[in-house]
Amino acid sequence: MNQDEIKALFDQQAASYDQQWAKTSPIRNCLHLLLGSLFANLPAEARILCVGVGTGDELFYLASQHPGWRFTAVEPSGRMLDVCRERAEQEGVTSRCTFHEGYLASLPTAELHDASTCLLVSQFITNLDERSGFFRGIAEKLKSGGVLASADLASDIASPEYDVLLHAWMNMMSAADVSEEMMARMRYAYAHDVGVLPPARIASIIEDGGFELPVPFFQAGLIHAWLSRRA
Repeated sequence: MNQDEIKALFDQQAASYDQQWAKTSPIRNCLHLLLGSLFANLPAEARILCVGVGTGDELFYLASQHPGWRFTAVEPSGRMLDVCRERAEQEGVTSRCTFHEGYLASLPTAELHDASTCLLVSQFITNLDERSGFFRGIAEKLKSGGVLASADLASDIASPEYDVLLHAWMNMMSAADVSEEMMARMRYAYAHDVGVLPPARIASIIEDGGFELPVPFFQAGLIHAWLSRRA
């Protein structure tokens, strides 16, 4: 899928997205708990860049823990960002958020950020050079030494381990009431449209994008996450 197709897919899912994935919330909750611990030493008035923020789960978790933090929410799907805005109003954090509908390249140059999140986003970039360039774009928005918490689907798809994890992953999707049509689309996408790579390869791509020492800090099924620092 190209960028327009991915954007259209998320526009279509936006209204029911949070409800659809509600049963997988334990994974997100664990990831957010660890994320909060990793970001705990950031300044009291830190600025956080949330790339591909979707409906805003990680933003609202961090905002609830740190009342002085400000957030830049970047999301190409206008409808997903609309949901994020509505949630920000409900959570009372709108004044602490800047919303940008589009991609990093169109984000106006402004104050650099202390940290960034990028959860399940870069996997949609299948060209390796473009994927490194994507991380380079994040690095350019961070202060020197700024930290990045990123997560993507990762596995060696040629390995027997991948078959085991994919089977378990699809069982989880089924238990989460994901439709058969959506399951079929996900299986096809993982094979053709999503850059599922071995974890070490993704860590190398992050490094090529201008970060040092990507440290694995989380795995749940096919999801892997790393903490790295702008070089």
